[in-house]
Amino acid sequence: MADMRELYQQVILEHNKKPRNFGKLEACTHHADGHNPLCGDQLQLTMQVQDGRIADIKFEGSGCAIDVASASLMTGAVKGKTTDEASRMADQFRALVRGELDPAQPHDLGKLTLFEGVKDLPSRVKCAVLPWATLRSALKGEAEASTE
Repeated sequence: MADMRELYQQVILEHNKKPRNFGKLEACTHHADGHNPLCGDQLQLTMQVQDGRIADIKFEGSGCAIDVASASLMTGAVKGKTTDEASRMADQFRALVRGELDPAQPHDLGKLTLFEGVKDLPSRVKCAVLPWATLRSALKGEAEASTE
């Protein structure tokens, strides 16, 4: 378990320092803003959906390392997926960080299971979930996201 925690910390730090898909898509078809009032994390998500598939996705904003790393890894994981696949991944990720998904059972999260340890940090669950909640809102056509 110590190795998994170390890997988790390394991945979080790497994606926080050099987030992937950081920026804004000017020609986007979907967008949403996410805000976590508990810690002040703010996230703007823009994406291009073509033929039911996420062709491109970017985020910008400011937040803690867990929030930024979650957004960075999420954008990489859902790019190229169908909107249904991305929604399913969002549900699975939320369940994972809340301790409701057993990563040994079949799922679509791949390396995102590194976030499993967040369930042991209740004050950080909403930080990890914010990008995914914002994705769900954008896919539903909602302008703002909730981490509830």
